[in-house]
Amino acid sequence: MNKKTKILKVLVIFMLIITLTGCTQTLKDKDGKVVQNEETGQTITENIICKPTDKDVLKIYEKNKVDIKDLPDCDDMKIVGKYENLWNTFFVRPLAFFIIKIGSLVGSPALSIVIITLIIRFALFPMTRKTLLQSENMKKAQPEINRIEKKYEGKTDNESMAKKGQEMMLVYKKYEIKPLSGCLFAFIQLPILLAFWEAINRVPAIFEGTFIGLNMGTTPGSAMAAGDWYYIFVCVILIAATYFSYKLNPSMASNEQMEKQQKLMTRIMTVFIGFISFTLPTAISFYWVTSSLFTIFQNFTLKRSGKNE
Repeated sequence: MNKKTKILKVLVIFMLIITLTGCTQTLKDKDGKVVQNEETGQTITENIICKPTDKDVLKIYEKNKVDIKDLPDCDDMKIVGKYENLWNTFFVRPLAFFIIKIGSLVGSPALSIVIITLIIRFALFPMTRKTLLQSENMKKAQPEINRIEKKYEGKTDNESMAKKGQEMMLVYKKYEIKPLSGCLFAFIQLPILLAFWEAINRVPAIFEGTFIGLNMGTTPGSAMAAGDWYYIFVCVILIAATYFSYKLNPSMASNEQMEKQQKLMTRIMTVFIGFISFTLPTAISFYWVTSSLFTIFQNFTLKRSGKNE
């Protein structure tokens, strides 16, 4: 357990180092104020990786003396360009490339984001299936875990704690439970979310796109401030999808107290996502909702098949 924990910590630190390089840089004017597109309310990104097509956006870059003449057109962007850093070269650019290419085939970057999200989730399906099976094994092991908890209740000396840990590990081994496996999917999901965020903010072909009247680069908050109140439905759908995806997620709680804490965390995370949904680009909301709906469908299907078995 200790070895696995150390490995996970190293992986987290490594991923943070990667993700903190080459991030989106917000364009600021000579007075240091953040530059926004007055029409859409979108914050303008300085370090874009291909040229905008919108004339008003081009004027914004010219006015703020950002040299973009050497950038390729988004349709001509290659999956492998000039090496910038590990994060941009192997995460952001490839993802942006596929969003653009699939978007040109289906006629919308929003649909492209949905398709790529589904492809990624299907690829991760074996991992998420194992997480669900782990939760089912935890339920089977619960009576034995409860007996061990009761046996060592009130005992805090080192010898008792060591024996308790050994007995718990034997139960975990008996039911093939790996406590850290539930964290693995969340760990992998983080760089995927950040890669989508970067690609959407740094590729004009994506953030200039529209779908069913929604601008992909605009946040619901800025759109509603401009009078487009229908963007509230983006937030409502995102919050609902998030809540039910968390609620139906398999629980790895080993006792009643942990289960209560997990339920509390579900409520806190839902409220948190609800607040930040007003500041997320609409394209990111498309990714998040698609991923959450896939989680709901997947967990419902696997639980139903498990009951039938």
